[in-house]
Amino acid sequence: MATLQAIKYNDGQLEILDQLLLPESCTFVPIWNVEDAWAAIREMKVRGAPAIAIVGCLSLAVELRKLAAPETKEELCRLVQEKLDYLVTSRPTAVNMHLAAEACVKLCTQLTDNTSVNVAEAKDDIVKHLEAMLANDIADNRAIGEHGASDIMKKNATKDKLRIMTHCNTGSLATAGYGTALGVIRSLHTASKLDQVYCTETRPYNQGSRLTAFELVYEKIPATLVCDSMAAAAMKQFKIDAVIVGADRVAANGDTANKIGTYQLAVLAKSHDILFYVAAPFSSIDFQIPNGHSIPIEERPHSEMTHTGSIRTAAAGINCWNPGFDVTPAELITGGIITEKGVFKPDQLAPHQ
Repeated sequence: MATLQAIKYNDGQLEILDQLLLPESCTFVPIWNVEDAWAAIREMKVRGAPAIAIVGCLSLAVELRKLAAPETKEELCRLVQEKLDYLVTSRPTAVNMHLAAEACVKLCTQLTDNTSVNVAEAKDDIVKHLEAMLANDIADNRAIGEHGASDIMKKNATKDKLRIMTHCNTGSLATAGYGTALGVIRSLHTASKLDQVYCTETRPYNQGSRLTAFELVYEKIPATLVCDSMAAAAMKQFKIDAVIVGADRVAANGDTANKIGTYQLAVLAKSHDILFYVAAPFSSIDFQIPNGHSIPIEERPHSEMTHTGSIRTAAAGINCWNPGFDVTPAELITGGIITEKGVFKPDQLAPHQ
């Protein structure tokens, strides 16, 4: 069975699967411009660091395709940078959109300096660059899946089948397709090495129970849902072999910002002597940030904690603390950081950038 497709793009037409409506409804909504993309990212109709960058960049491609070429390349470059700067503000913790914007601005500068390229050609080159992200992300995800599965099987060579725990959603719904941490799980399943995957519900937004569980059921991958508060008991009861999570931003030293609750899983994994992996493309690694202390942590609305849909589930008037992410120290990432280039110890990332 084909993996879920959360981003559809063809000839300047962009649609995204509205993840707020899952699992009840699979509804695609059109993205007509950068403003639509910003709102969809902010409202978490689309989420996951790779998918955020792809949808953001493709929304700019949609706009540029409809736009008559400006009079000068400098004007084109200013327009592109303004749009990208705006998109970066949608979810500040995820680094992929920021790095994608930097790469596109760099291309704009090169095209502006190249006197042999006219403004129409420059616009076409920028659009091609933005549109290439979709296919590139899928290829990177499949490489992550293969590298991660190979490393985990090698480190568990005496075991016929493996039990894996994962957190949040890191699959086709968080990327262009296949996934990062969930991509590794897919590769293990394809290799007939997966006994069971245990996915946490991932409170307060329930990305695990709403999205990851949806993907696992859709693809008939053997899976069990556990509450976040059951993680330690599940590790002990089911003899988990490895924990694999994704990343929204990895600092230069390997400290990793990911969905809130990741840090506690890493602490629990260490206590139970379980390998802990982070799966992320190099586009999620921010070599400009030395360590996790410098990673900005987004605070989400209190209503995500106090309400389920429109139903209040917490006492009115209670104060809430709702960070969207936490930071896992590099020393707790005992399995390694799985990338499209291979699996590395956190302190081995820089030479491979």
